[in-house]
Amino acid sequence: MRKLVTIERHISETQRQFPLATGDFSALLNDIAFASKIINREVNKAGLVDILGFTGVTNIHGEAVRKLDEYADSIIFKALDHTGRLCVMASEERDEIISIPERFPAGKYVLLYDPLDGSSNIDANVSIGTIFSIFRKKTSGERGTLEDCLRKGTEQVAAGYVLYGSSTMLVFTTGSGVHGFTFDPSVGEFLLSHDNIKMSKRGAIYSVNEGNYERWEEGTKKYINYLKQVDKDTNRPYSSRYIGSLVADFHRNLLYGGIFLYPGDKKNPQGKLRLLYEANPLAFIVEQAGGCASDGRRRILDIQPEQLHQKIPLIIGSYDDVKEAEAFIQGKR
Repeated sequence: MRKLVTIERHISETQRQFPLATGDFSALLNDIAFASKIINREVNKAGLVDILGFTGVTNIHGEAVRKLDEYADSIIFKALDHTGRLCVMASEERDEIISIPERFPAGKYVLLYDPLDGSSNIDANVSIGTIFSIFRKKTSGERGTLEDCLRKGTEQVAAGYVLYGSSTMLVFTTGSGVHGFTFDPSVGEFLLSHDNIKMSKRGAIYSVNEGNYERWEEGTKKYINYLKQVDKDTNRPYSSRYIGSLVADFHRNLLYGGIFLYPGDKKNPQGKLRLLYEANPLAFIVEQAGGCASDGRRRILDIQPEQLHQKIPLIIGSYDDVKEAEAFIQGKR
């Protein structure tokens, strides 16, 4: 019989490797797992309750806010605001940083999150996800500030995502490998199912919205055309797989190998994805799994954010694939 390891047990056993640990960081990860269980419950019955559709509100990105977006954002905040482990939060759904209410103690960690990535697909029953990123507090005051949130990805102490699909999975890293846990609804626990995930150096799948092809820069066009050419020596052509839900596309490529691209184009030179809420956490995960993440010219984790909702082109996946894409984008191929 396979050893049963809950996410709580895994986190606890990892903590023992650090004798000076206070337990706050471990408790924070468990808090996030708890919040994801609540969101998962609502996602799984979304078609049966009044939680589909729009709220009538537009967010900072000019996008119509869906009821499920608002619900997931609220759940994460309420699950974490009172714990004394966070000094500040920031959400893709909110214009400004989220202060910890004065009636609650403040802690030494910062949480950035995308409460429900890919939610535009929920009405069609397509997999969606939650993405999160954790930093240590940087400023000296009791409460966190914007400065604590505008951090390079290299400063992350943990990052992860929850995929709500045919099964619900929580995948995260604390800088010591990438581990995946599958939710077992019969016992209400996340159980270790994917230990120490490693990406292949090269895949055979590419994920990109080719509907934007005519707006791409020439290097991106050449790269995608290259992937479609037949060449047995380089395992081409690649298969095209694009769900349109970042977490789902990323998760598939993490397990099978491949590359995901959301490049800048003539209409959106900085792309569509957010550096702090999407690119940074997934870049931390992919590098821990042996992959690579770039904006086409720079390592994602080295980019200093200047704005809370800063957008960035994203090329992420198997190491050799990303490096090859960079060469095309930079005009070296």
